[in-house]
Amino acid sequence: MADLTHFDDNGNAHMVDISDKQNSFRTAKAACSIQMSLETLKIIADGNSKKGDVLNVARIAGIQGAKRTSELIPLCHPISLTKISLDLTLNDKIPGIEIISTVKTTGPTGVEMEALTAASISALTVYDMVKSLDKSIIIKDLRLIFKDGGKSGLYESS
Repeated sequence: MADLTHFDDNGNAHMVDISDKQNSFRTAKAACSIQMSLETLKIIADGNSKKGDVLNVARIAGIQGAKRTSELIPLCHPISLTKISLDLTLNDKIPGIEIISTVKTTGPTGVEMEALTAASISALTVYDMVKSLDKSIIIKDLRLIFKDGGKSGLYESS
């Protein structure tokens, strides 16, 4: 279990000690998609949802989610985030919405979990806002697509 950093030599879960790690610039991007009916997508695109501007509310929710990651994921460190952005792109071919979150910090630990949380909370917010219109919505393919900084360096998904 020593190879898994969130477990000690006895197999007990613990928060990783980052007190001796150097600060470095770190960035991460995560993505997911939301598949829905073309009719639901059109309502979102036209801004006709009864609950309001779906895309802006989902963007703000994703930002809030990234900021609260350490409250949601038990062993994540609370870290100071310097940038959070969410791009929500309508795509008729899915049909649905593609979400990409970008999170940045300068610190001793990475922001992968914050980027993943931002994308997932944004997607869940879209679902919440239009679930009365479409019971067949699917949130899929949540994944890390890019990270840079820290000991492990650069990662880009293929």
